[in-house]
Amino acid sequence: MARIGILTCSNATQDLGCSSSSCLSAFRKRQGAFSSYQDDEDLDLIGIINCPGCPTLTGPEKLIQRIRGLTEFRVDVIHFTYCIKALCPFKSKYKKALEEAFPNIRIVLGTHQVSIKDKDYRNKVKRLFSQDRKTMVDVILKKD
Repeated sequence: MARIGILTCSNATQDLGCSSSSCLSAFRKRQGAFSSYQDDEDLDLIGIINCPGCPTLTGPEKLIQRIRGLTEFRVDVIHFTYCIKALCPFKSKYKKALEEAFPNIRIVLGTHQVSIKDKDYRNKVKRLFSQDRKTMVDVILKKD
């Protein structure tokens, strides 16, 4: 049995209202990144959590705290959602931090495949990430 957690993009879920339905559909149908599991292997979805959001100075530390909650339920694998895989500027940093903090948990980049209908959503997410946003450094240093 594979005990799976899914890490979603905070911006996509909170600002764009993503319900993770494409990720969950791929999980149920064993499509996309979930197709790599054996057909006879049971998949157990342990939980879905958001990343700490971006931009952030303490993202990896906050993410480790959130993943620690899943470890109490013996999660084996964390899947980064499609939007994190495709767009997140912190995905490598987050992946490395989780692999170091939880060496027994496998990190997989991706959930579902991109379909034609996802292009509009993908463009919205790209716009969201490309907007001029204030970082914590800007707030602390009072930059405009």
